[in-house]
Amino acid sequence: MREKLSVQQMIEQNKGKGSKAFIEKIIPFILLLIASVSVLTTIGILITLLTETITFFSRIPLTEFLTEKDWNAFGSDPTYGIWALILGTLKVTFIATLFAVPVGLGAALYLSEYASDTARRIIKPILEILAGIPTIVYGFFALTFVTPILRSIWPDLGSFNSISPGLVIGVMIIPMIASLSEDAMSAVPQAIREGALGLGSTKLEVALKVVFPAALSGILASIVLSISRAIGETMIVSLAAGSSPDSSWSLTGSIQTMTGFIVQVATGDATFGTDIYYSIYAVGFTLFLFTLVMNFISQWVTNRFREEY
Repeated sequence: MREKLSVQQMIEQNKGKGSKAFIEKIIPFILLLIASVSVLTTIGILITLLTETITFFSRIPLTEFLTEKDWNAFGSDPTYGIWALILGTLKVTFIATLFAVPVGLGAALYLSEYASDTARRIIKPILEILAGIPTIVYGFFALTFVTPILRSIWPDLGSFNSISPGLVIGVMIIPMIASLSEDAMSAVPQAIREGALGLGSTKLEVALKVVFPAALSGILASIVLSISRAIGETMIVSLAAGSSPDSSWSLTGSIQTMTGFIVQVATGDATFGTDIYYSIYAVGFTLFLFTLVMNFISQWVTNRFREEY
């Protein structure tokens, strides 16, 4: 038989239910506030960038910003042609991507298809340590180790150049490509691999012709996100790429990227309210547009090539 409760026990029980109901009602509101932090932060950053960028373009014509090839913000006759900074950024990013994609995908294929469980548990954490190294350490590594090695092989290479920071940024983004790609490959059902092996395919054919296409959505998304990360890198290019905006296609001389210019001005003596000061926000807004486009591309690639299992 059901135990009879006293009046006092029933009151205590109802109090407990009331407190639980209150917690259930308040938790969604708290979680909504937490989720709103990132949205509100993004809106605040965007408002700041837009406000200061509009101020810059009220002083410097937009046509000069978009059509001029030279960027010389500190000269007696300053010019603000963003293409010199964009080209410097793209040169470094291209070299980083050219180096990181084959290495990262090779590491992902090995971890997903060839490595034993023991090897995977050892190698993957070691690989991901690269992502935790401070970028200023990477910058000094590029300047004091990679550049001298490259100059011993290629004497015409300048002390500041595009190749050295590009390679080191490539090393930095390898963990992102390898880890995300390996996760995408591991998500491919084992039955698909077994079916391909049963039809007589070799392990390499299964990896390249079955698993790789099936995980293409995640692989391409990891590459796009890594490129976005390379575009926004700051300390490596500030230390190893130089501070001379160059609109040529040369890879051997000193260049300056968009992030490198922001660091140069932010750590210098740019007076508040000057054209140089507001140029930081114009360059920052351009960089924001680059990363925004890369994120949209990543989302499109993920949806376009997604495989349902």
